[in-house]
Parts: sequence; structure tokens; C-alpha cells
Amino acid sequence: MASHLSRALTIALLLTRDLVSGQALKIDSDDSIISTAKTLAQNVMTYYHGNESGQTPGILPGPPPAGDYYWWEGGALWGTMIDYWHYTGDTTYNDVVTQAMLWQVGPNKDYMPPNVTASLGNDDQGFWGMSAMLAAEVNFPDPPSDQPQWLALAQAVFNTQADPARHDSTCGGGLRWQIPFSNNGYDYKNSIANGCFFNLGARLARYLNNQTYADWAEKTWDWVQSVGFMDGDYRIYDGAHVETNCTDINKAQFSYNNAVYLLGAAYMFNYTDGDSKWESRVNGLLDATLRDFFRNDVAYEIACEEHMTCTTDMLSFKGYLHRWMTTMTQIAPFTAQKVLPVLQKSAQAAVNQCTGPPDGKTCGFEWSSGTFDNSVGAGQTMNVLGAVSSLLVGSAKPPVTNATGGTSAGDPNAGSDSDSFTNTPAPITSGDRAGAGILTALVLASAAGTFAWMSLGA
Repeated sequence: MASHLSRALTIALLLTRDLVSGQALKIDSDDSIISTAKTLAQNVMTYYHGNESGQTPGILPGPPPAGDYYWWEGGALWGTMIDYWHYTGDTTYNDVVTQAMLWQVGPNKDYMPPNVTASLGNDDQGFWGMSAMLAAEVNFPDPPSDQPQWLALAQAVFNTQADPARHDSTCGGGLRWQIPFSNNGYDYKNSIANGCFFNLGARLARYLNNQTYADWAEKTWDWVQSVGFMDGDYRIYDGAHVETNCTDINKAQFSYNNAVYLLGAAYMFNYTDGDSKWESRVNGLLDATLRDFFRNDVAYEIACEEHMTCTTDMLSFKGYLHRWMTTMTQIAPFTAQKVLPVLQKSAQAAVNQCTGPPDGKTCGFEWSSGTFDNSVGAGQTMNVLGAVSSLLVGSAKPPVTNATGGTSAGDPNAGSDSDSFTNTPAPITSGDRAGAGILTALVLASAAGTFAWMSLGA
């Protein structure tokens, strides 16, 4: 495993070392990568105010119209910061991350806090669950013993999503986008909701050496293919409505869809000891991801970047793409030589455009342009932080299991007391409905002619 990673990283560094002499942010050595990652971590945390007096721990400012960010992106931020700690060893933000992750667990310790039910999707819950799973896999410091534990939280999210109540017969199965039936989007089944569930199942199967999780992962992959959300060329489409039996497929493609399935498939390859079926799936999806989401080896969001119609959500997808493809190279090492040089070049393009005010190190979104584009925010900074910190993968320990040093305590019954949301409407206020309606109208208008339906939350 080490030889694959070290060889690919050496090649990647040689390709870019002579391009960075004038850069404020440099990534031409491990020391410069750590320094740049530290700067980016400081910058991204300026968007977070949950640890300040009177603010809510765990969330970025929002949801709209109160701020730019939906609840799920807070969970995504903490995954990014956990990876930052894992790769750099910098413990500066660990206490903040732990407080944030625990504050949002909800009364049933399943990442379904009542105050977010108005826009609570399976994908939103799934992102928090995947960050908890990451914490277990990299041995992020365990919470106090009287608090929920990382592995148990990931199991709670998975168990609530495996509940038969969430897998109805419409479209032949699969998770809906939204969880409460009264939410806008409950009539939609999409790739990201099912992708988070697939991803968690694959990772729990490996961590716990438990076939039940693997069976769910395999069943989910098969359903996504059978319903047409993933085609024969490994293009992954957004989703479809249940009233059409999922035949009105919205063919918008987003990089985080490819990334979440790619990482899950790599975990299944690892769990099955290199099963040729999963090797083929990893290869096919990897080639499609490089084909569709990298232009000249630089990450590119094809659904929205050309005309910059990206929503706040979409402006964070490149970071997950980089982070999850990097982890893939650790658990499916045959991918390293193909992937790591591309990620190195893409990361170099990312830092090249981080020249914005006020410090000359602020990052934008359009990496391939080579210049700062004035598109700033938590997502844009998370993207570059994820891309840069992941470059240290060669010296990072691969994800552990409970048999290889994992310390997080699990609970196979976690989530058993959770609210199914099947009998009572979710507590949506008129303000929530108005805000969601206005946002949906704006997004659909800006993306007119590109796609007819857009998943707004994760």
C-alpha cells in the first residue's frame, strides 16, 4: 500500500514544484502544505459563530433567509475539520468540533434535532452521520463517556434510515429525499440521500466486519442502478419524483454524488477483500468521475460552474470530491497512481486562485480560471482546505476498524427510539414555508434551461 501512495505522491509533487515559487499559499512540501492548511482552517472558521455567546453550536449562519447555509453544511464542515486534524495533527479546533458535533445530535441521539425538521432530508442527516463515522475511523478524540459516541451516532443515523418506514414501494424502493412527509421534496427520491446511506453502510460493514450493513449497501447500489439514477457509463443523475415512478429523471450531475458512491464502493472493495465486482465498479466510477468532474485535471462542477449558477450547497462540493477520492486511495490502493497526481494538480489550481482580499489568501470557487473570482464563503474555503490537507495522505494512517485500533464505542440499537415522522406532520412554520418557497423559486429561475428540479439541501 505504501509504495503505491509514495510513488504517486512523488510524481505529483515533481509535476507542480516549479509552478509555485511566487504563490502566497504553497503546497510544494509537507511543511508548506501544513502551513497553507493552517491558514485555510483559520479562514474557514471565521464563518463559524456557533461557539460565540448567544449563538447555536454546530451550525453555520442560516438557514435561509436567516443566513446562507442549511443545517447539513455544518455537519460537512466538521468532517472537513476532522480530516484537517487527522492529516496535520493540529488540535486547535478539536474542542470546537466536538462541541458542535454533540450539540446537534437531537434528543434521540440520531442527528434529527427538532428545530431542523422543516428541511430535514435523509442526505442532511447522512452528512452528519458520515462525519461521525469519519471521527470513529480516524480515532478523533472520543467524547466524554456520558455523551453519545461517534460510532454509535453513525449507527443511529444508519438504523433510522434502514427503518422500513423510509423504504416504501414507490419506484421499487429507495430513500426519499426528505424525511417528514409534509416537507417540500418528500415526493422526490434522489441519488445523494441514497448515496449517504450506501456510504455509511459500506463503512460500517468494514469497521464492524458486519455483513448486514454490507447487504444494505449492495441493495442500495443495485436499486440506484436499476431505477436509472446511475447509468451504464457511471453518470449519476440527481433524482426523480415518485408520482412518475421515478421516470422523470433530472439528469443534473453533481460531483458529490460521484464522490459519495466512489468512496462507498472503495469501502466495499476493501470489506470484500478485493472482490472483482467491486473493483470493476470502483474503476468504472473513478474513470467517469475523472471524465466528468475534472477539466485538465482540475476539479470542475459541471452543472453550474460555466455560468456560475451554483447554489450555496454546490459551492462546497469540490472539497468532498477531493477528500473522499483521497481516502479511496488508502482503502483501494490500486487507485492511487491514477488519482493522486490529478488531485495534486487540482489542489495546485485551487491555491493559485486564493489571492482575494483582505489578506491576499482568500479563496474563490473557479479553480480552473487561475484567478480569484470574488465568489467567497464557507464552502469555497472548505473546498480548498479539503484539497490541500488531503495532500498529506502519504503519511496518514488509513481508516481504522474496531479490530485495528478503533476506540469509538458503538450501539447496534442506536436510533431505535427515533421519530419516524410517519404519523405526525413536521412542525413547519409559515416563515419556513415562505423562505423555502422563495429560495426554490430563485434557484430554479437561475438554473432554467439546465435542469428542472434541484436538490437544494445536500
